[in-house]
Amino acid sequence: MAVTGNVTGSVPGRRGGPLAGVRVVELAGIGPGPFAAMLLADLGADVVRVDRPGGGGLAVNPAFDITNRNKRSVLVDLKSADGPARVLDLVERADVLIEGLRPGVAERLGVGPADCHARNPRLVYGRMTGWGQDGPLAHTAGHDIAYIAVTGALGMIGNPGEPPAVPANLVGDYAGGSLYLVIGVLAALQHARTPGGSGQVVDAAIVDGTAHLTAMIHGMMAAGGWQDRRGANLLDGGCPFYGSYETSDGGYMAVGALEQQFYDTFVELLGIKDQAPARKDLARWGELREAVAARFKTRTREEWTAVFEGTDACVAPVLSLREAPHHPHLAARGTFVEAAGITQPAPAPRFSATPATAVSGPALPGAHTESVAADWGVPALLGKESDA
Repeated sequence: MAVTGNVTGSVPGRRGGPLAGVRVVELAGIGPGPFAAMLLADLGADVVRVDRPGGGGLAVNPAFDITNRNKRSVLVDLKSADGPARVLDLVERADVLIEGLRPGVAERLGVGPADCHARNPRLVYGRMTGWGQDGPLAHTAGHDIAYIAVTGALGMIGNPGEPPAVPANLVGDYAGGSLYLVIGVLAALQHARTPGGSGQVVDAAIVDGTAHLTAMIHGMMAAGGWQDRRGANLLDGGCPFYGSYETSDGGYMAVGALEQQFYDTFVELLGIKDQAPARKDLARWGELREAVAARFKTRTREEWTAVFEGTDACVAPVLSLREAPHHPHLAARGTFVEAAGITQPAPAPRFSATPATAVSGPALPGAHTESVAADWGVPALLGKESDA
């Protein structure tokens, strides 16, 4: 079950972690931008989210928006006369800014890179978009599914003869988007802090990051080891010993017995050692798949989990989101925590010398205006003149 240690409901302005002391301004958005800012906050950065009056974005109750955990929030109307100046007061004291607006919008609002670097030349200005800051589609609306579609990633996922399977928004928004933005921001921050270094703009486009994720597959395809179609390859469900199989109770088991020694253990424990055809004979993969599928259908998911538990057969039960926190291994590691009444993934990765030790509830819009104004020295957030 989810652990409850190392959690708090306090304001996360002063926390541990490898990014303690780093100040981040996040212009409120949806999807990959907030997730990237959450990751920086999980690692100890003081992230101040600039929310707009009246809210916006996805219809999620802010009290349950986990991507806003470990942050603080202030309300600023960027379209008001003094809105941009208030944000620039924060920028002057920040190390990083993250925004996910369409290209040109931040500039029109008066908080674009030029405006920000005029106040803070060492600022790392992180831009999160789907199509990037330039190119024919730069100003076109889009979502995760479109970005991963044009990069070839979506076309790889699913069964042959069926529509591609949609992997939620994990591959594009978060893997190809948020994580690449964070990598870029941290690299640029390192550069800004070196002697003679300066701030710069990080253009993180989901299409770029997602395409980058397919590097190994492109290499395999060039070498003749990958067919450019779904369900025909070693890692896309085409291989009978790398895929998922239904059990007698409607559950599923995931099999990843790629290496010979793991495969030998797998077929022995599955009980088809004598029937299993040669694993390297691609012409008999269909026969092997049928044998594996038929065998898995003879027991429940729980029974098969017990058979393979603790072995090197590389087999695991396919769990739901609600089941995952109760897995014995994840529970032992504290992979999930409970904070603000919400079971959620714990910060990752982990650090031996500078652990992030707190998880606070989602920052409600405008809830931390006073504390941010005091900690960052920006009284203008309270309607007073800045002393900058």
